[in-house]
Amino acid sequence: MKKIVLIAVTALIPLCGNAQDPRALNSVVLPGAQPQLAGTGYGFTEGCSVSADGRVFFTDQPNDKIYVWDEHTGISLFKSGCERSNGTYIDREGNLLACADLFNKLVKFTPVGEMIAVYAGGYNGKHFNGPNDLWPDKKGGIYFTDPYYHRDYWEEGHTKQLDVQGVYYRKPSGEIIQVISDFVQPNGIVGTPNGELLYVADIGARIVWRYAINRDGTLSQKSNFAPAGSDGMTIDAKGNVYLTFGKVLIYNKKGQKAGEIDLPESPSNVCLGGKDRKTLFITARTSVYTLKTIVRGVE
Repeated sequence: MKKIVLIAVTALIPLCGNAQDPRALNSVVLPGAQPQLAGTGYGFTEGCSVSADGRVFFTDQPNDKIYVWDEHTGISLFKSGCERSNGTYIDREGNLLACADLFNKLVKFTPVGEMIAVYAGGYNGKHFNGPNDLWPDKKGGIYFTDPYYHRDYWEEGHTKQLDVQGVYYRKPSGEIIQVISDFVQPNGIVGTPNGELLYVADIGARIVWRYAINRDGTLSQKSNFAPAGSDGMTIDAKGNVYLTFGKVLIYNKKGQKAGEIDLPESPSNVCLGGKDRKTLFITARTSVYTLKTIVRGVE
């Protein structure tokens, strides 16, 4: 039996002048709830996303594996040998989309684990830096971030070909367009359920930006949403945005800080899972944690 670890959940000092209501966290996290250790012993956990039945998939990129968490049965291995999958998201058909940076591709895994290439063509004749995180829209398009983090598992002689660390949109037709080109280093990305807004973290500049999504998939109305970077991120039914930047940081849809959650290890990604979507699932380096919430997730 795994030892349960209890960690304080706090609503502390606002970052960079953002106002924080000390009562706001109580409207998100179940009163008295504490983060609990769900699993440990991984290389580096990342890329959590929730399926229609509430199970949560997450990656262990250094060990090239994908695991699945079930609120009743715990954690089991879903797939080994997944081309170093990182960020993931479940698509409309129930497939697990993933950014697989071994060969700088977008891939998907069927419910039985079959891996299928979604896009491997690069951009303007050059390979991507390393697709990192993604969000699919309801039209069948996919937004994804492409920062450069050098990987020791790349073949000798692998070089960075794109000068821009950008954000791209794979249209439903398969065409790739660059939608953001002015970031230092993009990372986390998530959109609203209605497909109107996209949040993208420039982890290099320590800013999360919010955009309006245009009908053709391009972005406009760029605005500064939060004074923090983020690795992975998620949204709940009230429009609160959960960031991972040293802690789990929670901002309401107005960009006001609602609170933060401390963990023994720095978090890398979050999603809301379980059958009722009221379990915050947190990947954090060598471990994964869960925390009961009041608000439902929207994934």
